[in-house]
Amino acid sequence: MTLFKSASLVSLLTLASRITGLVRELLMAATFGASALTDAFNVAFRIPNLLRRLFAEGAFSQAFVPVLAGVREKEGDDATRAMVNQIATVLAWALTFTCVLGVLGAPVLVWAMASGLSEEGFNAAVFMTRWMFPYIAFMSFVALSAGVLNTWRRFAVPAATPVLLNVAMIAAAYWGAPWLATLGIEPIFAMAGGVLLGGGLQLGVQLPALRKLGMLPRVSLRWSGVKAAWAHPGTRRVTTLMLPALLGVSVAQVSLLINTQIASHLATGSVSWLTYADRLMEFPTAMLGVALGVVLLPQLAAAKAADDTVRYSGLLDWGLRLVVLLAVPCAVALLTFAQPLVAVLYHYGAFTAADVGRTASALMGYGAGLIGLIAIKVLAPGFYARQDIRTPVKIAIVVLILTQVLNYLLVPHLAHAGLALAIGIGAMVNALFLLIGLMRRGAYKPSPGWARFGLQVVAASALLAVFLMWVAARVNWLGFEGQALQRVGLLALCVLGGVLVYFLTLLVAGLNLRQFVRK
Repeated sequence: MTLFKSASLVSLLTLASRITGLVRELLMAATFGASALTDAFNVAFRIPNLLRRLFAEGAFSQAFVPVLAGVREKEGDDATRAMVNQIATVLAWALTFTCVLGVLGAPVLVWAMASGLSEEGFNAAVFMTRWMFPYIAFMSFVALSAGVLNTWRRFAVPAATPVLLNVAMIAAAYWGAPWLATLGIEPIFAMAGGVLLGGGLQLGVQLPALRKLGMLPRVSLRWSGVKAAWAHPGTRRVTTLMLPALLGVSVAQVSLLINTQIASHLATGSVSWLTYADRLMEFPTAMLGVALGVVLLPQLAAAKAADDTVRYSGLLDWGLRLVVLLAVPCAVALLTFAQPLVAVLYHYGAFTAADVGRTASALMGYGAGLIGLIAIKVLAPGFYARQDIRTPVKIAIVVLILTQVLNYLLVPHLAHAGLALAIGIGAMVNALFLLIGLMRRGAYKPSPGWARFGLQVVAASALLAVFLMWVAARVNWLGFEGQALQRVGLLALCVLGGVLVYFLTLLVAGLNLRQFVRK
């Protein structure tokens, strides 16, 4: 399977995940709106998500996948299987200890994340945090399973599993919340149960795929087994790489924590507006950035292990061209068409017109940095595959400082939208520094033709911007009372029209799109 087909498969399955995630957010917005209790749920959900990004998809994956790919390339499947067993043992014991601490320390965690919550919101957030905290254990093993499956180029199952979390949360909102209401219990508590169920389902579907490969981990429950697992060279190597990776991911999560803390002291609903905007921003970020990162990291690690510098640079060049080709028009859409997108997707039930405006302003802030947010997913694996995690960490620390300076300057004038814009600008700076670092090391040498390619994309994106601004101004997107299907249909026609404008302009400008498919 070519890289393009692999990335397309992951992107398609990620699209399914994002569509079900959007349905989840639509249902939550219509059912709960943006209130103190939705802020409480979003804070509570961010706590296990923060740890998931630290210990699962973040530091662990960044350290585990390159080592796994290198061991398989040099030592074969048997040595790889032994290493996976040892790492799984250490991971299981560490997660058990972490979950116990998290449940006991939930009040401290909620206070550290959002001390500005009302008393009702704080108590609700603590309760939901305790219920959702074991989610981190499920997702850490999901990350281990996904690393193994992706190294064996089995991309479908890991890419599809996030759908199960969304399905579980949709069921919780649709059936669980009304049921709790009949019992006199706060309906939003059902969402915590949905998160926990979703985590268990995601892990459950990956186990048969691992068993089929003969890579189902064996976890030792004896202390002697834990000591042997800790002494294994693969475990030591992953742990050594995790320390700087953990610092790097922690920097990003500290930024998220600070932003959530600031938002909790702004107008009620600020945390929710940012969350709803973030969900929309994740569509292009996940479909393109995550898909490319998943496909490229094991391939880059294998190319580095084989000392194939030409293939290594070519992989990065292909990924960056796809980022420019697809991320630039997405960023244009978020900047020029934010209000119609938010109105069509969220403006139902308890979600008011004022909520639409505030969510749209946050979405535009994220859109300003969308190219950087996606490019990082390609550039950072360029360092991880070389087992160089220190450089991205140093860059992340500089960007954290920059982001907080921007918060200080922007939030007084733009409120919650200033937080989103600061993240966007920081992402652009982060991506630029990563690119310069790879080029200075000689790891990436741009292939010929970038200037012409860039002009073609800019010209097509400019026409797209004109088209979207014209459509946005011609239609009252907050209208359509009782005509939801007509509004959705009109949005679909606008999106289709924008796609045609963009790609037809590229074809007229002479861009050969087949070059991306052949890779």
